[in-house]
Amino acid sequence: MPKTLVITPTFNEAENVERLITIVLEQGDTVEMLIVDDNSPDGTAAIVKRMMETQPRIHIIERAGKMGLGTAYVAGFKYAIERKFDYIFEMDADFSHNPKDIPAFLKKIEEVDLVVGSRYCKGISVVYWPMKRLLLSYFANVYTRIITGLPLKDATGGYKCYRRAALESINLDKIKSNGYSFQIEMSFKVWSRGFRLAEIPIIFVDRDAGVSKMSRKIVYEAVYMVWVLKLRSILNRL
Repeated sequence: MPKTLVITPTFNEAENVERLITIVLEQGDTVEMLIVDDNSPDGTAAIVKRMMETQPRIHIIERAGKMGLGTAYVAGFKYAIERKFDYIFEMDADFSHNPKDIPAFLKKIEEVDLVVGSRYCKGISVVYWPMKRLLLSYFANVYTRIITGLPLKDATGGYKCYRRAALESINLDKIKSNGYSFQIEMSFKVWSRGFRLAEIPIIFVDRDAGVSKMSRKIVYEAVYMVWVLKLRSILNRL
């Protein structure tokens, strides 16, 4: 059976992490979970390590401080590649991504190399977001698709499942972006290398515990990254 690793970065997620891990592991006997914790002062890592004492499918990487979502996922990807996991997930810690959708991802990944959980492939499926943020997200994806040609309706989505081969094709040490731009960059690199992409519909529910990590800097970085990827693509063709 293919080995699956769900990677979740955390910073102050003590309210969510135990319940999240429990539900993730219920999705299949070959599903394992890696928490990448940025030295959460609320004791998130301690909860994870307590659970690890009785459950070998739980893993943790502890980092010295808050270093950003993109670098957390890169650390997790390297961990997964080194240990030969077949399928590698990105998933948020705040239950905006429903862990019970994991089986749907695993079914679709049998046909492609990257599956993206999409908020926009069948209308708009976002719950509890303010209208301003919803419009920002929706039109950011339209903008990304127009500029880069990336064939995704939700290029900024962070609920994803990769085949290991897709991640192995990327020089992860050169990935420097975070937030929205990280998601765009990773999907673009997979697609530009000829791998197969697919979207499946998810219902995205705004976090019900903890604090959102969204910032203006993350939005600006995404706007900039789209043009960087476009220019790199043109130069590579030349």
